[in-house]
Amino acid sequence: MATNRQTKDRHQEILDAAARVITERGLAETRISDVAEQAGVSPGLILYYFESKDRLLAEALTFANDQFYLRTSREIRRLPSAVDQLRRLIDLSVPGYLPEYERLDEWALWIEVWVRALRDKEMAKDREVLDERWRSQIADIIRNGRSSGEFGSTEDVDELALRLASLIDGLAIQVVMNDSKVTPERMHRACMHVAAHELGFEFAKSDVSP
Repeated sequence: MATNRQTKDRHQEILDAAARVITERGLAETRISDVAEQAGVSPGLILYYFESKDRLLAEALTFANDQFYLRTSREIRRLPSAVDQLRRLIDLSVPGYLPEYERLDEWALWIEVWVRALRDKEMAKDREVLDERWRSQIADIIRNGRSSGEFGSTEDVDELALRLASLIDGLAIQVVMNDSKVTPERMHRACMHVAAHELGFEFAKSDVSP
């Protein structure tokens, strides 16, 4: 049992190290030896676990996404209403908006994966699974809001979730790229405006960032 736990811990340590190195240098400039040095292991052990740099990236993204998904799911379940849940999900999804929840690293990994997925069929499959979970999380909140009477839209739930997820993804790229016109605050304001308009709930004062 101890050996299995140690193996799992080492695997996660490598994924965490890979996420940091790839975010800092980009996939093209990352070497297996860089990740091994960051994780404090041998390059041979990296290849034993992951076989290739592309698989390492795919698993690093999955690991980072799992951490975000679990964290947000725990927070969202504690909130009393679907409106509050959606507001919090948007708060947590904007890179750089909440200092205590820094998501720049995860978004940088996403950008790397989107680029590689254009030409890598296996990575494209991984990307699709993760994106589907992201959209499903939003769709579940919308369904709950309709059931409770908080959301008034009658449009297809999955279509609404797709639009909102795509808006968040697209604006997040601009924020990560340091676009001078798209600050975290402006992204947050735009996402909240669209969500409120589409789903028929009113802005709270806290929804509009300065």
